[in-house]
Amino acid sequence: MHLNNDSVLSRKAAEVMASEQDPRWTAIINRDPAYDGVFVYAVKTTGVYCRPTCAARLANVENVAFHDNPAAAEKAGFRPCKRCKPDGVAPATEQAALIAAACRQITAAETLPSLAILAKTAGLSPYHFHRLFKSITGLTPKAYGMAARSEKMRAALEAGTSSVTAAIYEAGFNSNSRFYESSKAVLGMTPSAYRAGGVDTEIRFAIGASSLGAILVAQSAQGVCAILIGDDPEMLVRDLEDKFPKAVLVGGDADFETLVARVVGFVEAPGLGLDLPLDIRGTAFQQRVWQALQAIPAGATASYADIARAIGTPKAVRAVAGACAANMIAVAIPCHRVVRTDGALSGYRWGVARKQALLDREAGV
Repeated sequence: MHLNNDSVLSRKAAEVMASEQDPRWTAIINRDPAYDGVFVYAVKTTGVYCRPTCAARLANVENVAFHDNPAAAEKAGFRPCKRCKPDGVAPATEQAALIAAACRQITAAETLPSLAILAKTAGLSPYHFHRLFKSITGLTPKAYGMAARSEKMRAALEAGTSSVTAAIYEAGFNSNSRFYESSKAVLGMTPSAYRAGGVDTEIRFAIGASSLGAILVAQSAQGVCAILIGDDPEMLVRDLEDKFPKAVLVGGDADFETLVARVVGFVEAPGLGLDLPLDIRGTAFQQRVWQALQAIPAGATASYADIARAIGTPKAVRAVAGACAANMIAVAIPCHRVVRTDGALSGYRWGVARKQALLDREAGV
């Protein structure tokens, strides 16, 4: 049936009005998976009810009715859609179960299973499996396997029941050299130092003062490993001790005070820039998030959803927020530039007021 321009405009106006009155209509338009299982919608002209994510052609808003669950829709006389099967298990739940099983398979294996084997076990093509795994976990199967082996390595070193060489092979690394190539990123230090609880790791630190409060800057041999902001300098030192419980903490000398002054100067005048070598310690996913944060220019902001899309995991918004909260290097890894989708400020490890102040300064307010 042909629709004239007036009919099209009238329908668009009705859809806009419906979206403003009921967010469920917006969820249907966007086929938002977050609402799958929250409600179903029925189409009066077809007698069928669907999931919010159904790929069927969008119905006219005046013909749509919402129901809390499939039972309510069927009680009202509607039948389930054969395309999206709203009376069955949600696709997202099935997919999550498949990927959870794959994660267990990776963790339990002595050597990392190939992509083809993992995909075959899940009943998916390698391409589809790889894409789904990354969207749900935030990592590729290979990176997840590396993280699982690294965790086994940490546990073995901390238990002290195996030699370093035995721990490397027990964790699934095929050779010493292959592990030592990545040991700094995995452990933040040599395996021997990690096994000793980091007692051989020296971290220099000093505390400066700024308009946002006290600033503690700490540096290992690899680079700056912490920039902390707060009202109480003693609390900042305790926070550093908690982060590196067995490292040797040494007060900075005059040269180190210059580094602290650079950080304070950047906080007061962001236009100066801050180019420092960093010792970034975190999971593979956290490091990807933190690298994306460093790409946000001063004076700009990005949402958690923007960062999730930037690292190729659009569904991992909560995991991105968790990585931001775990950041120990303020301003140099600018998690203060991440805001909610609507532009509102969300939580900040060092206080929302400080987050607003940093953003105002970068915007030249």
